Amino acid sequence: MITLNVDLDERSYPIFIGQDILNDKSLISHYVSGKQVLIVSNETIASLYLDKVLGLFSDYQCETVILPDGEVYKTYDGIFPIIDRLMEKQFDRRVTLIALGGGVIGDMTGYAAAIYRRGVNFIQIPTTLLAQVDSSVGGKTGVNHPLGKNMIGAFHQPQCVLADTNTLNTLDDRQLSAGLAEVIKYALINSQEFFVWLSNNMTALKQRNSEALEYAIEFSCQDKADVVAADEKEAGQRALLNLGHTFGHAIETGLGYGNCLHGEAIAIGMVMAADLSVRHGWIDTPVLQQIIELIKAANLPTQLPITNDVRISVEKFIELMAGDKKVLDGQLHLILLNALGSSFISADFDIDKLKQTLEAFATG
Repeated sequence: MITLNVDLDERSYPIFIGQDILNDKSLISHYVSGKQVLIVSNETIASLYLDKVLGLFSDYQCETVILPDGEVYKTYDGIFPIIDRLMEKQFDRRVTLIALGGGVIGDMTGYAAAIYRRGVNFIQIPTTLLAQVDSSVGGKTGVNHPLGKNMIGAFHQPQCVLADTNTLNTLDDRQLSAGLAEVIKYALINSQEFFVWLSNNMTALKQRNSEALEYAIEFSCQDKADVVAADEKEAGQRALLNLGHTFGHAIETGLGYGNCLHGEAIAIGMVMAADLSVRHGWIDTPVLQQIIELIKAANLPTQLPITNDVRISVEKFIELMAGDKKVLDGQLHLILLNALGSSFISADFDIDKLKQTLEAFATG
Protein backbone atom coordinates (compact mmCIF):
# COMPACT_ATOMS: atom_id res chain seq x y z
CA MET A 1 0.00 0.00 0.00
CA ILE A 2 1.17 3.51 -0.88
CA THR A 3 0.52 6.26 1.67
CA LEU A 4 0.70 9.94 0.76
CA ASN A 5 -0.10 12.98 2.89
CA VAL A 6 -1.95 16.20 2.20
CA ASP A 7 -0.16 18.62 4.52
CA LEU A 8 -2.68 21.12 5.91
CA ASP A 9 -1.42 21.38 9.49
CA GLU A 10 -4.14 20.20 11.88
CA ARG A 11 -6.38 19.30 8.93
CA SER A 12 -3.78 17.10 7.23
CA TYR A 13 -4.96 13.71 6.00
CA PRO A 14 -3.59 10.61 4.29
CA ILE A 15 -4.26 9.16 0.87
CA PHE A 16 -4.07 5.36 0.82
CA ILE A 17 -3.53 3.69 -2.57
CA GLY A 18 -3.42 -0.05 -3.10
CA GLN A 19 -5.18 -3.31 -3.86
CA ASP A 20 -7.77 -4.81 -1.47
CA ILE A 21 -7.47 -2.00 1.07
CA LEU A 22 -11.24 -2.02 1.51
CA ASN A 23 -10.73 -5.32 3.32
CA ASP A 24 -8.73 -3.57 6.06
CA LYS A 25 -11.28 -2.57 8.72
CA SER A 26 -8.64 -1.08 11.02
CA LEU A 27 -7.44 1.28 8.30
CA ILE A 28 -10.64 3.30 8.01
CA SER A 29 -11.92 3.03 11.59
CA HIS A 30 -9.06 5.21 12.81
CA TYR A 31 -10.59 8.14 10.90
CA VAL A 32 -14.14 7.78 12.23
CA SER A 33 -14.42 9.86 15.39
CA GLY A 34 -17.90 8.89 16.56
CA LYS A 35 -20.13 5.84 16.32
CA GLN A 36 -22.46 7.13 13.61
CA VAL A 37 -21.80 6.56 9.89
CA LEU A 38 -23.77 7.39 6.75
CA ILE A 39 -22.60 5.73 3.54
CA VAL A 40 -23.58 7.56 0.35
CA SER A 41 -23.31 5.76 -2.97
CA ASN A 42 -25.15 5.39 -6.27
CA GLU A 43 -27.16 2.56 -7.77
CA THR A 44 -24.28 1.28 -9.90
CA ILE A 45 -21.55 1.26 -7.24
CA ALA A 46 -23.81 0.10 -4.40
CA SER A 47 -24.53 -3.15 -6.21
CA LEU A 48 -20.78 -3.83 -6.44
CA TYR A 49 -19.20 -2.57 -3.22
CA LEU A 50 -21.79 -1.49 -0.66
CA ASP A 51 -21.83 -4.82 1.21
CA LYS A 52 -18.03 -4.77 1.48
CA VAL A 53 -18.02 -1.25 2.91
CA LEU A 54 -20.94 -2.00 5.24
CA GLY A 55 -18.78 -4.77 6.69
CA LEU A 56 -16.26 -2.15 7.77
CA PHE A 57 -18.87 -0.54 10.01
CA SER A 58 -20.64 -3.48 11.63
CA ASP A 59 -19.93 -1.98 15.07
CA TYR A 60 -21.43 1.43 14.21
CA GLN A 61 -24.86 2.97 13.87
CA CYS A 62 -24.68 2.81 10.08
CA GLU A 63 -27.19 4.02 7.50
CA THR A 64 -27.07 4.28 3.72
CA VAL A 65 -28.32 6.61 1.01
CA ILE A 66 -28.32 5.33 -2.57
CA LEU A 67 -28.58 8.09 -5.19
CA PRO A 68 -29.27 7.76 -8.91
CA ASP A 69 -26.16 7.49 -11.08
CA GLY A 70 -25.09 10.37 -13.30
CA GLU A 71 -23.88 13.96 -13.57
CA VAL A 72 -27.42 15.11 -14.33
CA TYR A 73 -28.34 14.38 -10.68
CA LYS A 74 -25.50 16.49 -9.25
CA THR A 75 -27.82 19.34 -8.25
CA TYR A 76 -28.70 21.28 -5.14
CA ASP A 77 -31.93 19.31 -4.77
CA GLY A 78 -29.93 16.12 -5.29
CA ILE A 79 -28.18 16.41 -1.92
CA PHE A 80 -31.41 16.60 0.09
CA PRO A 81 -31.83 12.81 0.36
CA ILE A 82 -28.49 12.87 2.21
CA ILE A 83 -29.56 15.70 4.52
CA ASP A 84 -32.98 14.12 5.03
CA ARG A 85 -31.45 10.83 6.19
CA LEU A 86 -29.06 12.60 8.55
CA MET A 87 -31.92 14.50 10.16
CA GLU A 88 -34.35 11.57 10.23
CA LYS A 89 -31.80 9.52 12.16
CA GLN A 90 -30.86 12.52 14.33
CA PHE A 91 -27.19 12.09 13.53
CA ASP A 92 -25.03 14.42 15.59
CA ARG A 93 -21.88 16.43 14.87
CA ARG A 94 -19.68 13.36 15.29
CA VAL A 95 -21.26 11.54 12.36
CA THR A 96 -18.93 10.57 9.51
CA LEU A 97 -20.19 10.50 5.95
CA ILE A 98 -18.61 7.97 3.57
CA ALA A 99 -18.51 8.86 -0.13
CA LEU A 100 -18.47 5.56 -2.02
CA GLY A 101 -18.36 6.22 -5.74
CA GLY A 102 -16.96 8.49 -8.41
CA GLY A 103 -16.55 12.23 -8.58
CA VAL A 104 -20.26 13.02 -8.50
CA ILE A 105 -20.83 11.06 -5.28
CA GLY A 106 -17.66 12.47 -3.74
CA ASP A 107 -18.60 16.07 -4.53
CA MET A 108 -22.19 15.69 -3.32
CA THR A 109 -21.32 13.81 -0.15
CA GLY A 110 -18.55 16.27 0.68
CA TYR A 111 -20.88 19.22 0.20
CA ALA A 112 -23.56 17.61 2.37
CA ALA A 113 -20.90 17.08 5.04
CA ALA A 114 -19.83 20.71 4.72
CA ILE A 115 -23.31 22.10 5.35
CA TYR A 116 -24.88 19.60 7.79
CA ARG A 117 -24.67 21.10 11.30
CA ARG A 118 -22.21 23.60 9.77
CA GLY A 119 -19.70 20.88 9.01
CA VAL A 120 -19.16 17.21 9.85
CA ASN A 121 -16.47 14.71 8.89
CA PHE A 122 -16.41 12.66 5.73
CA ILE A 123 -14.19 10.06 4.09
CA GLN A 124 -13.59 9.57 0.39
CA ILE A 125 -13.64 6.05 -1.08
CA PRO A 126 -13.26 6.84 -4.80
CA THR A 127 -14.14 4.00 -7.19
CA THR A 128 -13.31 5.61 -10.55
CA LEU A 129 -9.91 6.55 -11.91
CA LEU A 130 -10.95 10.19 -12.27
CA ALA A 131 -11.99 10.36 -8.64
CA GLN A 132 -8.89 8.52 -7.44
CA VAL A 133 -6.45 10.84 -9.22
CA ASP A 134 -8.28 14.13 -8.82
CA SER A 135 -11.71 14.88 -7.36
CA SER A 136 -11.33 12.92 -4.10
CA VAL A 137 -8.24 14.93 -3.12
CA GLY A 138 -8.20 18.60 -2.20
CA GLY A 139 -11.52 19.30 -0.52
CA LYS A 140 -13.49 20.78 -3.41
CA THR A 141 -17.13 19.81 -2.92
CA GLY A 142 -20.28 21.02 -4.58
CA VAL A 143 -23.06 20.68 -7.12
CA ASN A 144 -23.88 22.02 -10.56
CA HIS A 145 -26.22 24.80 -11.60
CA PRO A 146 -27.94 24.99 -14.99
CA LEU A 147 -25.82 28.06 -15.76
CA GLY A 148 -22.48 26.65 -14.63
CA LYS A 149 -20.68 23.58 -13.36
CA ASN A 150 -19.63 23.36 -9.69
CA MET A 151 -20.80 26.91 -8.99
CA ILE A 152 -22.38 25.93 -5.67
CA GLY A 153 -20.03 24.38 -3.15
CA ALA A 154 -17.49 24.63 -0.37
CA PHE A 155 -13.91 23.73 0.47
CA HIS A 156 -14.24 20.87 2.94
CA GLN A 157 -11.35 18.43 3.40
CA PRO A 158 -11.92 14.71 4.01
CA GLN A 159 -10.48 12.79 6.94
CA CYS A 160 -8.75 10.40 4.56
CA VAL A 161 -8.93 9.03 1.02
CA LEU A 162 -8.97 5.26 0.35
CA ALA A 163 -8.23 4.48 -3.30
CA ASP A 164 -8.62 0.72 -3.73
CA THR A 165 -7.31 0.08 -7.24
CA ASN A 166 -9.28 -3.18 -7.45
CA THR A 167 -12.44 -1.10 -7.94
CA LEU A 168 -11.06 -0.08 -11.34
CA ASN A 169 -11.55 -3.65 -12.55
CA THR A 170 -15.32 -3.04 -12.73
CA LEU A 171 -14.96 0.36 -14.41
CA ASP A 172 -16.02 0.45 -18.05
CA ASP A 173 -13.51 1.46 -20.70
CA ARG A 174 -15.08 4.85 -21.37
CA GLN A 175 -14.94 5.84 -17.71
CA LEU A 176 -11.35 4.60 -17.46
CA SER A 177 -10.39 6.84 -20.37
CA ALA A 178 -12.21 9.75 -18.75
CA GLY A 179 -9.96 9.32 -15.72
CA LEU A 180 -6.87 9.24 -17.92
CA ALA A 181 -7.71 12.79 -19.04
CA GLU A 182 -7.01 14.07 -15.54
CA VAL A 183 -3.80 12.00 -15.38
CA ILE A 184 -2.63 13.60 -18.64
CA LYS A 185 -3.42 17.00 -17.13
CA TYR A 186 -0.78 16.55 -14.43
CA ALA A 187 1.83 15.80 -17.09
CA LEU A 188 0.91 18.85 -19.12
CA ILE A 189 0.96 21.33 -16.26
CA ASN A 190 4.35 20.51 -14.81
CA SER A 191 6.11 17.31 -15.88
CA GLN A 192 7.47 16.56 -19.33
CA GLU A 193 9.04 13.42 -17.85
CA PHE A 194 5.62 12.13 -16.77
CA PHE A 195 4.25 13.01 -20.23
CA VAL A 196 6.92 10.77 -21.78
CA TRP A 197 6.11 8.02 -19.26
CA LEU A 198 2.43 8.23 -20.17
CA SER A 199 3.25 8.05 -23.87
CA ASN A 200 5.25 4.88 -23.23
CA ASN A 201 2.73 3.28 -20.87
CA MET A 202 -0.68 4.25 -22.24
CA THR A 203 -1.37 0.74 -23.52
CA ALA A 204 -0.58 -0.73 -20.10
CA LEU A 205 -2.88 1.79 -18.43
CA LYS A 206 -5.76 0.99 -20.78
CA GLN A 207 -5.16 -2.72 -20.12
CA ARG A 208 -5.42 -1.96 -16.37
CA ASN A 209 -1.93 -3.10 -15.53
CA SER A 210 -1.84 -2.76 -11.74
CA GLU A 211 1.71 -1.42 -11.49
CA ALA A 212 1.13 1.19 -14.18
CA LEU A 213 -2.15 2.31 -12.64
CA GLU A 214 -0.70 2.56 -9.14
CA TYR A 215 2.20 4.66 -10.40
CA ALA A 216 -0.10 6.99 -12.36
CA ILE A 217 -2.42 7.38 -9.35
CA GLU A 218 0.49 7.96 -6.97
CA PHE A 219 2.10 10.59 -9.24
CA SER A 220 -1.20 12.40 -9.77
CA CYS A 221 -2.19 12.38 -6.10
CA GLN A 222 1.27 13.50 -4.94
CA ASP A 223 1.22 16.35 -7.45
CA LYS A 224 -2.22 17.47 -6.32
CA ALA A 225 -1.38 17.05 -2.64
CA ASP A 226 1.65 19.31 -3.02
CA VAL A 227 -0.37 21.98 -4.82
CA VAL A 228 -3.26 21.85 -2.33
CA ALA A 229 -0.86 22.09 0.63
CA ALA A 230 0.61 25.26 -0.87
CA ASP A 231 -2.68 26.83 -1.99
CA GLU A 232 -5.73 25.19 -0.43
CA LYS A 233 -8.36 27.77 -1.43
CA GLU A 234 -7.08 28.35 -4.99
CA ALA A 235 -5.79 31.86 -4.37
CA GLY A 236 -2.89 31.29 -6.77
CA GLN A 237 -1.06 28.28 -8.13
CA ARG A 238 -3.80 25.73 -7.42
CA ALA A 239 -5.58 27.23 -10.41
CA LEU A 240 -3.04 25.45 -12.62
CA LEU A 241 -4.93 22.24 -11.85
CA ASN A 242 -7.76 23.71 -13.93
CA LEU A 243 -5.93 23.28 -17.24
CA GLY A 244 -8.64 22.70 -19.84
CA HIS A 245 -11.42 23.06 -17.27
CA THR A 246 -12.78 26.47 -18.27
CA PHE A 247 -13.27 25.17 -21.81
CA GLY A 248 -14.37 21.77 -20.52
CA HIS A 249 -16.95 23.08 -18.08
CA ALA A 250 -18.43 25.22 -20.87
CA ILE A 251 -18.68 22.09 -23.00
CA GLU A 252 -20.42 20.12 -20.23
CA THR A 253 -22.88 22.91 -19.52
CA GLY A 254 -23.45 23.73 -23.17
CA LEU A 255 -24.11 20.14 -24.24
CA GLY A 256 -26.15 19.39 -21.13
CA TYR A 257 -24.83 17.57 -18.07
CA GLY A 258 -24.30 13.88 -18.78
CA ASN A 259 -24.05 14.15 -22.56
CA CYS A 260 -20.26 14.37 -22.34
CA LEU A 261 -18.29 12.80 -19.50
CA HIS A 262 -16.27 15.23 -17.40
CA GLY A 263 -12.97 13.67 -18.45
CA GLU A 264 -13.96 13.77 -22.11
CA ALA A 265 -14.82 17.47 -21.86
CA ILE A 266 -11.51 18.16 -20.08
CA ALA A 267 -9.61 16.30 -22.81
CA ILE A 268 -11.16 18.55 -25.46
CA GLY A 269 -10.58 21.57 -23.21
CA MET A 270 -6.87 20.77 -22.90
CA VAL A 271 -6.57 20.59 -26.69
CA MET A 272 -8.33 23.96 -26.91
CA ALA A 273 -5.95 25.46 -24.33
CA ALA A 274 -2.99 24.08 -26.29
CA ASP A 275 -4.46 25.43 -29.53
CA LEU A 276 -4.79 28.90 -28.00
CA SER A 277 -1.21 28.64 -26.71
CA VAL A 278 -0.02 27.88 -30.25
CA ARG A 279 -1.90 30.89 -31.60
CA HIS A 280 0.02 33.07 -29.15
CA GLY A 281 3.35 31.49 -30.08
CA TRP A 282 3.91 30.11 -26.57
CA ILE A 283 4.19 26.53 -27.85
CA ASP A 284 4.68 25.30 -31.40
CA THR A 285 2.46 23.09 -33.53
CA PRO A 286 4.51 19.88 -33.02
CA VAL A 287 3.87 20.16 -29.25
CA LEU A 288 0.15 20.50 -29.91
CA GLN A 289 0.32 17.38 -32.09
CA GLN A 290 2.07 15.43 -29.32
CA ILE A 291 -0.71 16.41 -26.93
CA ILE A 292 -3.40 15.40 -29.40
CA GLU A 293 -1.69 12.06 -30.05
CA LEU A 294 -1.50 11.22 -26.34
CA ILE A 295 -5.13 12.16 -25.76
CA LYS A 296 -6.21 10.06 -28.73
CA ALA A 297 -4.07 7.17 -27.45
CA ALA A 298 -6.14 7.32 -24.26
CA ASN A 299 -9.29 6.87 -26.40
CA LEU A 300 -10.41 10.40 -25.61
CA PRO A 301 -12.01 12.94 -27.97
CA THR A 302 -10.14 15.97 -29.26
CA GLN A 303 -13.13 17.61 -30.95
CA LEU A 304 -16.57 18.50 -29.68
CA PRO A 305 -19.24 15.85 -30.16
CA ILE A 306 -22.60 16.84 -31.56
CA THR A 307 -24.98 15.14 -29.15
CA ASN A 308 -28.72 15.01 -29.76
CA ASP A 309 -28.28 17.86 -32.22
CA VAL A 310 -27.07 20.14 -29.41
CA ARG A 311 -24.46 22.59 -30.68
CA ILE A 312 -22.32 25.23 -28.98
CA SER A 313 -21.80 28.45 -30.92
CA VAL A 314 -18.86 30.80 -30.37
CA GLU A 315 -21.24 33.24 -28.70
CA LYS A 316 -22.54 30.53 -26.37
CA PHE A 317 -18.99 29.45 -25.54
CA ILE A 318 -18.06 32.99 -24.54
CA GLU A 319 -21.23 33.36 -22.47
CA LEU A 320 -20.55 30.12 -20.59
CA MET A 321 -16.87 30.90 -20.03
CA ALA A 322 -17.80 34.33 -18.68
CA GLY A 323 -19.68 32.58 -15.87
CA ASP A 324 -16.72 30.39 -14.91
CA LYS A 325 -15.22 30.41 -11.40
CA LYS A 326 -11.91 31.60 -12.87
CA VAL A 327 -13.41 35.01 -13.67
CA LEU A 328 -12.00 37.59 -11.25
CA ASP A 329 -13.15 41.22 -11.29
CA GLY A 330 -14.75 40.60 -14.65
CA GLN A 331 -11.53 39.20 -16.16
CA LEU A 332 -11.34 35.60 -17.36
CA HIS A 333 -8.17 33.75 -16.34
CA LEU A 334 -7.08 30.76 -18.40
CA ILE A 335 -4.47 28.07 -17.80
CA LEU A 336 -2.21 27.95 -20.86
CA LEU A 337 1.03 26.23 -21.86
CA ASN A 338 4.49 27.67 -22.57
CA ALA A 339 6.17 24.28 -23.05
CA LEU A 340 5.36 20.59 -22.81
CA GLY A 341 5.02 20.09 -19.07
CA SER A 342 4.94 23.80 -18.22
CA SER A 343 1.82 25.90 -17.64
CA PHE A 344 0.89 29.34 -16.40
CA ILE A 345 -2.15 31.43 -15.45
CA SER A 346 -2.97 34.18 -17.92
CA ALA A 347 -5.48 37.00 -18.08
CA ASP A 348 -3.48 38.68 -20.86
CA PHE A 349 -4.42 36.44 -23.75
CA ASP A 350 -5.61 38.00 -26.99
CA ILE A 351 -9.41 37.88 -27.10
CA ASP A 352 -9.35 37.68 -30.91
CA LYS A 353 -7.11 34.62 -30.72
CA LEU A 354 -9.47 33.10 -28.16
CA LYS A 355 -12.33 33.62 -30.61
CA GLN A 356 -10.25 31.93 -33.33
CA THR A 357 -9.81 28.88 -31.10
CA LEU A 358 -13.50 28.83 -30.26
CA GLU A 359 -14.39 29.13 -33.93
CA ALA A 360 -12.12 26.15 -34.71
CA PHE A 361 -13.96 23.98 -32.15
CA ALA A 362 -17.49 25.38 -31.98
CA THR A 363 -20.22 23.21 -33.48
CA GLY A 364 -22.86 25.86 -34.10
